[in-house]
Amino acid sequence: MAVQQSVGADPYFPANGDARYRVHRYELTLDYRPGPNRLAGAARINAIAGRSPLAEFQLNLGDFKIGRVRVDGRQAHYTHRGGRLRVRPGKALRAGAAFTVEVQWSGNPKPVASPWGGLGWEELEDGALVASQPVGAPSWYPCNDRPADKASYQISVTTPSAYSVVAGGRLLTRTSRGSTTTWVYEQAAPTSSYLVSLVIGRYETLLLGDPGPGGVPQHGHLPARLLPRFSRDFARQPAMMDLFQDLFGPYPFDDYAVVVTDEDLDVPVEAQGLSLFGANHVDGARGSERLVAHELAHQWFGNSVSIADWRHIWLNEGFAKYAEWLWSERSGGPDAHQLAATAHRLLETLPQDLRLSDPGRKSMFDDRLYERGGVALHAVRCALGDDAFFGMLRGWASSHRGGAVTTPMFAAHAARYAAQPLDGLFDAWVHGTRLPPLPRPVRRSPRIPDRPTHPPTNAEQP
Repeated sequence: MAVQQSVGADPYFPANGDARYRVHRYELTLDYRPGPNRLAGAARINAIAGRSPLAEFQLNLGDFKIGRVRVDGRQAHYTHRGGRLRVRPGKALRAGAAFTVEVQWSGNPKPVASPWGGLGWEELEDGALVASQPVGAPSWYPCNDRPADKASYQISVTTPSAYSVVAGGRLLTRTSRGSTTTWVYEQAAPTSSYLVSLVIGRYETLLLGDPGPGGVPQHGHLPARLLPRFSRDFARQPAMMDLFQDLFGPYPFDDYAVVVTDEDLDVPVEAQGLSLFGANHVDGARGSERLVAHELAHQWFGNSVSIADWRHIWLNEGFAKYAEWLWSERSGGPDAHQLAATAHRLLETLPQDLRLSDPGRKSMFDDRLYERGGVALHAVRCALGDDAFFGMLRGWASSHRGGAVTTPMFAAHAARYAAQPLDGLFDAWVHGTRLPPLPRPVRRSPRIPDRPTHPPTNAEQP
């Protein structure tokens, strides 16, 4: 389906992205040396101008030395200041015209400053990783950094042969020459710039379960020392995949990878077709299993179905939070209503000044957004009943696959599955700030069995 674009600048990050054009493909060729943390890159960006001629346009790129900028094969004028690469072609681009931008850059990649600290490229003790949400993508490549501008990617990375390179998408080739190896990945599905990830390190690779004919290949990439603990902690991820495909519809990408770094991370990070965990999330006791479910659920909600701008982030995080509760219910832990009640009790003790539909930049990663988002989705489930609710989720994931969405679009979609209007529910839970009462529990569907089919999970207790 066509990617739906938001109009104008993102209200939370007006300096990021350029709504006057859209990108449909990035081809990145990178050479990285871990010791000196040196990156040299070349990008070929295929784009389409919007409804007005383009005398100039903007890409976002961090503090690098620019070697060359061309538009349609011709040298272009440019300025590069404050993370903005402003490009002026020799001749204005016609409205609706397809054009190609080529950029060469080099330097020492570093995180982009943000209200949450440095984001994007992070040098590790032995390797590097990329965790870009929400505005870290320009830390390593030039991009139109707005979540609604989704494109396909081909990424070629050359690095010393002792290192593995993992990126979201399908590994096309791995070619060694002398002391270096070049890895080429293809991500054909439309991808937001912040969801493009790259991990470089010394990793072992293993297959999680047997996908069987037509199944989803799932791989883990991790330090050898963590293999015993990882094998227990992620053993039930294939069962999560089965459940989420039943509840949300087919997995939207070709494969799924999990990377565990040899260093601790504050929180796991999702990327398209890939999730990144720290060594602290692997304890051999499934202590972070709910987070395994959370990051996997983002492949449907947040990655395949993306947000048009950052005001709508609850459509990513509330859905992934609720998926944690569905996995708990499926695996013999507390059911979703018990976990919603736990979250509701917590929210009652906290300030009630957060609006899900527009939390503000300072609060877009507030824990209350996750918890209230999960309870709001539970309220929709209680209003619809299980059959209509899970049909609604599958329809949402299917009809907006590869696209970008907003809160009003979700409200309109949910209303199609409701016997009674949902306006009051959305006004209270999504557009209001005061915490509504906990909804009455819904009768369980046979899809969420009363008896566990797997040993109990360690999901949060009520």
